[in-house]
Amino acid sequence: MTPFEYLEQSEKQRTDELFMFLSFPSVSAQSKHKQDVQECANWLKAHLDQIGFKTTMYPTVGHPIIYAEYFVGVKKPTVLYYGHYDVQPPEPLNLWKTPPFSPDTREGYYYARGSSDDKGQTFAHIKGLESVIKSEGTLPVNVKFLIEGEEEISSANLPEFIRKNTKMLKADVCVVSDTAQFNKTLPAVTFGLRGIASAELFVYGPNRDVHSGTFGGVISNPATVLCELVSQLHDKNRKVTVPGFYKDVKPASKWERQQFKKLPYNEAAYKKAIGVPALEGEKGFTTFERAWVRPTLEINGITSGYQGEGSKTIIPSYASCKITMRLIPDMDPKDICNKLEKYLKKIAPNSVRIELKKYAGAKGVNVPTEGPWLDAAARAIQAGFGKKPVFMKEGGSIPVVSDFKEYLGLDTLLIGFGQIDDNIHSPNERFRVIDFERGCKTAAALPFELAKVKV
Repeated sequence: MTPFEYLEQSEKQRTDELFMFLSFPSVSAQSKHKQDVQECANWLKAHLDQIGFKTTMYPTVGHPIIYAEYFVGVKKPTVLYYGHYDVQPPEPLNLWKTPPFSPDTREGYYYARGSSDDKGQTFAHIKGLESVIKSEGTLPVNVKFLIEGEEEISSANLPEFIRKNTKMLKADVCVVSDTAQFNKTLPAVTFGLRGIASAELFVYGPNRDVHSGTFGGVISNPATVLCELVSQLHDKNRKVTVPGFYKDVKPASKWERQQFKKLPYNEAAYKKAIGVPALEGEKGFTTFERAWVRPTLEINGITSGYQGEGSKTIIPSYASCKITMRLIPDMDPKDICNKLEKYLKKIAPNSVRIELKKYAGAKGVNVPTEGPWLDAAARAIQAGFGKKPVFMKEGGSIPVVSDFKEYLGLDTLLIGFGQIDDNIHSPNERFRVIDFERGCKTAAALPFELAKVKV
């Protein structure tokens, strides 16, 4: 029996196991789900043990890290696989057609929170490797898994864990599947990710919510001031106005632009897919450049005043907004947050007090676009998907990729099985059944191709 035959015969069992994995509400950001995150980690550890991995769970001050290994020989390449078992909050719940943690199959998709980001993609690698173990009796390479439960809250404890366990995590190459294919007909190898800087702006006014009739026109309204500040973060050409924001920004290389031009692009279809009447972005750049190789500043959420039903005539005591800035390589998250803070304090009126809380960030990263590891990955993708992959970048961030490079000296193969319309971070997250199956096949072919690389 070949690995592909094993996958075909075990399809129902794999689906049942995937659904079990997806049923855990492992929402790392919400304290009410702390036990659910732990139970998900327990299940995953037991599942890896059952397949034949030697698995250890490492507690952190937050959520546990799972490490698993399968050793076959000192002369074999060692591959480190990374994934995460935590998921984004599912809210707003009323927009889900089926409950987020009651997995469902309809119209060729698996629906559940985490189905694509990142439980489904991580599980594809686990099941692909299982198919090799069950059909061949062993693996052609040494395998290590590092699966965390805090990726969706900036991997707070992972960098220190990696730094302290460099010997245990030593490998020749890393594999991450937390990205997407280019589209439904073109698989892809991702060769770059943007970094991220996160912050939250608070505008404080009166020492309590006050009557809008009594005090309206007398004091500044924090909600109004917040809107005024936000409106000054971009100019008419959609460039970020924070002084020094673009200081370390380098233009896309000629090779990158050539790769982007090779990719099919239909603006009408792009707009339709996300339901917008028009696209808007930094003037002078293409859609791919804006999404992949230019830095951005976005408002992720705004809070102020009364949010309940009906009217309540107040001037709120404060207003706040969450901000994320996507960064390209060479931009430093701390430096960018400091520049944002300085600018906001300069333009804020003296009738309010402002505070910028700065959170964890990560630098952008580029990975090598040639070499034996990438060639091996491309062959595996072709075996799994039936087509050669294209090269692309992604606008999202995977902080651990830069950590692997800094602490372990490892380059990463970014092999995405999902789609950009999988609704990740949104209601009705989904993962195409055929993409999960092709991902499992790619994962089964990958160790054989990586074994051909001389180390």
